[in-house]
Amino acid sequence: MKWEKLLSAKRWGSENKYIEDQAEARSEFQRDYDRLIFSSPFRRLQNKTQVFPLPGSVFVHNRLTHSLEVASVGRSLGRIFYNKLKKEEPGIDERLPLISEIGNIVAAACLAHDLGNPAFGHSGEAAISHYFTDDRGLAYKDKVTEAQWSDLTHFEGNANAFRILTHPYAGKGYGSFALTYSTLASIAKYPCESLAGHDKTKIYTKKYGFFQSEQSGFQRIAEDLELAKVQDSPLIYKRHPIVYLVEAADDICYNIIDLEDAHRLKILSYGDVESLLLKLCNDPNLPARLDDIDDDDAKISLLRAKAINTLIAACSDLFYNEQELILRGDFNHSLIDRIDEPYRSVMKDIQAISVKKIYNYSSVVQIEVAGYKVMGGLLEEFIPAYLNNHSHYSRKLVDLIPRQFITKDTGDYARIQTVLDFVSGMTDLYAVELFRKIKGISFPSIT
Repeated sequence: MKWEKLLSAKRWGSENKYIEDQAEARSEFQRDYDRLIFSSPFRRLQNKTQVFPLPGSVFVHNRLTHSLEVASVGRSLGRIFYNKLKKEEPGIDERLPLISEIGNIVAAACLAHDLGNPAFGHSGEAAISHYFTDDRGLAYKDKVTEAQWSDLTHFEGNANAFRILTHPYAGKGYGSFALTYSTLASIAKYPCESLAGHDKTKIYTKKYGFFQSEQSGFQRIAEDLELAKVQDSPLIYKRHPIVYLVEAADDICYNIIDLEDAHRLKILSYGDVESLLLKLCNDPNLPARLDDIDDDDAKISLLRAKAINTLIAACSDLFYNEQELILRGDFNHSLIDRIDEPYRSVMKDIQAISVKKIYNYSSVVQIEVAGYKVMGGLLEEFIPAYLNNHSHYSRKLVDLIPRQFITKDTGDYARIQTVLDFVSGMTDLYAVELFRKIKGISFPSIT
């Protein structure tokens, strides 16, 4: 793969407005960022669970604050890479006018990376899949193709994000986000269809990146950017190189920030967190600085900042040094898993402690269980109602689905996706409230 093709300001749905002059196109990726910031799906992230239940009396991260922090780290990773290229290759800006925009592309992709995640975190994804594999949704298996069934039984937030950004929802205009091809390709951690997305031996097929409904659209982008294709059936591409930086920014933030949140919620002690983060800090003066601070939260904030700075440097060095392998699509690891020691081992220790003490904490598990009940309950009401729509009750339920999600397609797969678009886009709070109302647990008020 070549940077000359990988960096494109061509916009999805607005290809006829493509700016050929690359000097004029330099602001296009900043526009991607701004469009995402002002969008409704992005705003809804403020009430979607990151790890800990929302809302709470102690402020912890939600999907929105997480995405903003990931974008900040991602911009730094991209900028550092560009600075190294510019230093080592004088004249790079003349040869690749858009190379200076890598930081903005990474930042925009980072903002978008969680847009497709449903309510209740990853348990929301699992709950949707569970409805089709072990619940009433099994009845629809014979009504869709094998590939479509794979989409439904392995619902994937990454693929859903690509759908949100490219699907022509009713009344929204074709290509309403109209993001650049490079930004769209940079969110595809797993650039393959669902039938291929279970091969853990390859980093680009551990999950999948687009539904059957968006496959041709992804192909169009991949061919324009000249992404390396692995095979046609099932369809697999190798990653856009910028994906590695987006993934690294996400890995850095959630690993470190989850520790900070766990300390604020008193799940981990100050000593627990300090012992881990100090090993990631390259500052001999740091212990003395910590001694001058009385507030433990402030100490953790300083440790967090230093640790993130170290990890940004380590990941950006690795990305630059492995650039040739990455451009070939043959770097089969996340950057965070290949950084130099001792940092690699420290990150593995953090991940182990997070699984043991944070992700299995009682309130976290409770919201996962609740997510199954709420998401499954919504699907068992709305999917039969929309597909059959014979009874008065069904028609009333369908009236609750916003018009933007309603499809003219009469196929069962497309109609199921209508309900999934509606339900997966809900915030935690809205999903719970609607579930309670349609199940008769609470009665709606007229306002």
